[in-house]
Amino acid sequence: MSSGTPEQVIIVGGGPVGLVMAMRLGHFGIPAVVVEADEEVSRALKASTFHPPTLDMLDEYGITPGLIAAGLVAPTWQVRMHETGEYAEFDLSALKDETPHPYRLQTEQWKLSELLLAHIRAKLPGTQVLMGYNCVAIAQDEHGVRVTVETAGKERKELSGRYLIGADGARSMVRAALDLSFEGHTFPETTVLATTSFPFHEHIPTLSYINYCWAPTGTFSLLRLPGLWRASLYPWEGESIEDATRPESIQKKLQHILPRDEPYDIMEIRPYRIHQRVVDTYVNGRIVLAGDAAHINSPSGGMGMNGGIHDAFNLSEKLRRIYAGENADALLGQYERQRRPIAIRHVLQQSGRNRARMQERGAEQRRKTLEELLRKAGDPALAREYLLETSMILSLREAAAIE
Repeated sequence: MSSGTPEQVIIVGGGPVGLVMAMRLGHFGIPAVVVEADEEVSRALKASTFHPPTLDMLDEYGITPGLIAAGLVAPTWQVRMHETGEYAEFDLSALKDETPHPYRLQTEQWKLSELLLAHIRAKLPGTQVLMGYNCVAIAQDEHGVRVTVETAGKERKELSGRYLIGADGARSMVRAALDLSFEGHTFPETTVLATTSFPFHEHIPTLSYINYCWAPTGTFSLLRLPGLWRASLYPWEGESIEDATRPESIQKKLQHILPRDEPYDIMEIRPYRIHQRVVDTYVNGRIVLAGDAAHINSPSGGMGMNGGIHDAFNLSEKLRRIYAGENADALLGQYERQRRPIAIRHVLQQSGRNRARMQERGAEQRRKTLEELLRKAGDPALAREYLLETSMILSLREAAAIE
């Protein structure tokens, strides 16, 4: 069975990056079809931090108010010395002249996906979203692209289009089919995400909604979401991954953060490895990569999902101009020049620095780092400069300046 128009854009991957691409193209009047393997929006424990420029971008389409209603506005974030209670706090109100949204927003990424999907279905009848279809084969020639998709019941569709966007995540089938090098490395530690309904903020009143913490037993982070706290934990020395993900081990780690007489209510546990990788080329003829299919990084600082959404905004604008008659090779080349170096220099390197800071074990170096962060936080000019970088505003400005 074959379907589609030769002019449509086929988007493999129906997460935030793919759905943002589809929404933007739909508003530009460009036909698009999204292919997503899951039969419904995944509510797995993934990204949960939205940076100011991402909120600015989504606001153009009326998505941001729904996100804010579903989340928590976090005006500050902290790096904390847990045993002493000392902390350096960065106040994003320093960016009030740079963005209409001078804060981070804390809410699960699946809420964005659901808002995008509802928007597409209600307002963009020319945009299709095929849920429950795996991409099993891709091909391209000088005239267009062809994609074979398949349901769990082995029903197949043959889609044809003008371009294919691979937005299908870290294990991208599109990237694998192109046999592209995914340069980088995997860090030795495994992070264990755990959620609990326990109200840490009622017992540690100085907490922000976003807290990166050093402790004698290692490091952890505490991020507040509506109705729950999300903890990023690490195996203790000598502890296997299997042991570290057992509920009793999570319970011990939470009790070390804040001892209490009752056990913690542990809602979800999810381990994951930390990678820093970037594909060697984003543009491969009529097939273009975006988001985690093109680059993956440490989640410390919340840059992965946001960077992918920024890819989608950049690439969709290039496609708008291509469909209006401008030179495709020049514009797709510019997309790669604007996004790949930024992924390396800002997303990978900044998230890597965030990870390295929190993996520091030496008490003396922790003290020096905290003092440096306190110095930055206490100086308005330094704080603003640091927040422009960590909030991803600087990387977008640098990308826009690349011809």
